[in-house]
Amino acid sequence: MYQPFVDAMRELKFHEKKLLRKVNLYEWGNGRNVREAEIMRRYHITKREDLMNYMKVIGRIRHMVHKLKELPQDDEVRIKLTQALLKKLYDMGLTPALATNLKAAEDVPASAFARRRLPVVMVKLKMAQRVADASKFVEQGHVRVGPVTTSNPSAHVPRDMEDYVTWVKSSAINRRIQKYNDQVDDFE
Repeated sequence: MYQPFVDAMRELKFHEKKLLRKVNLYEWGNGRNVREAEIMRRYHITKREDLMNYMKVIGRIRHMVHKLKELPQDDEVRIKLTQALLKKLYDMGLTPALATNLKAAEDVPASAFARRRLPVVMVKLKMAQRVADASKFVEQGHVRVGPVTTSNPSAHVPRDMEDYVTWVKSSAINRRIQKYNDQVDDFE
């Protein structure tokens, strides 16, 4: 008796089995992978774990909002915690304006975290033209946030630290900018 599919299929090799353990073929076709790839490309996120961490935090925020909505609206604990949550989200730069209701906290996307990454803020401040270039500058150690030199492109920059993103004093990029602006200090 002829069995075309059973005879034609070979046994998978070790590395093929290992790859199949990591891939969930049931969720492969949904649009989530496409959206994740778009966010990772747009904001130059090299590690998928960073995006997954952002999504976990967003899930926790939504869970907290859901729990707060279960409390009565006139409860002073709900009012106090709602104000604290909304202020924290605004200070972190995740909401564009200081909101007054929980709807703004519930609608925060994962890309809001990606927009507050150091290379994206550098592009916003016109320190680099592209996010990929800014990411290279950060990795090479040319950028500091406040007094601390940062080499991690996934560093989160809150609203109050945005003004303190500058070049490192000893950076070649900083020297070239000073030379272009005729601000070179001969003493250095």
